[in-house]
Parts: sequence; structure tokens; C-alpha cells
Amino acid sequence: MQDAPDPNDWYSEETATFGDRLAAAREAAHLAQKELAQRVGIKTGTLRNWEEDLSEPRANRLSILAGILGVSLSWLLTGEGEGVAAPDEEESINRDMTDLLTDMRAVRAQMAQATDRLARLEKRLLAMAKS
Repeated sequence: MQDAPDPNDWYSEETATFGDRLAAAREAAHLAQKELAQRVGIKTGTLRNWEEDLSEPRANRLSILAGILGVSLSWLLTGEGEGVAAPDEEESINRDMTDLLTDMRAVRAQMAQATDRLARLEKRLLAMAKS
């Protein structure tokens, strides 16, 4: 017999969906859907569909989302790991600090994308050198 879900575990897999966690993380970062969609490089409707659990992002977009929102990939998918606090646990930080954190997360995501691109270019160069 399974244990009942913990009502205090707001974002667990049993309590919330991927879309719920994505929306919560976006709201915690004080980003509008349009802002986050632009940072990820997708249409606002695509993000809305993810938040409403009508579709799911591919792995590369998941990684970008986690970086921008400052949550772990595992938390986005399952509710386990580093994520956002439950509504009653939220710390109050001022808007300027939140904006700065959001910008830092965007830079981290861009760096991850650049690293991936650099690795692909290096692989192509090595393949060219062998031929």
C-alpha cells in the first residue's frame, strides 16, 4: 500500500506536474511567460503549452530552462532536488536582487549553450582532420 502524498511537499511528482513546477519556477524568478520564452528562444505559446502540460520540451530546452530559472533539471522533472520553495516558505528578496539573479541565470544558460556549440565545432574539426 502506497503512502499518501505529503501535503507539505508542494512540488513533488505526486502533487504537481512538470507544468506546475515550470510555472512556479518562472513566477519565483518574476518572469512573464513572454520574457522566459524569449530567453529560451521559443514562442510564448510553446511555453504556455509546457506549463499547461499539453506538450513537453526537448532535453536541450529543459537544460536551458533549469539554468535560467535556477532550479535543478531533476526538480523540474520530478520535484526532487534544488527547486523553488513552497508558497509559505518563500523568502522575501527585493526586486533588484531577483532581477540580478535572473540575469545571472540567463548568462549561465547562454554559457552552457556556447559550451555545447564549442564541443560540436571541435568534433566537426576533428572529423575533418581525420579525412
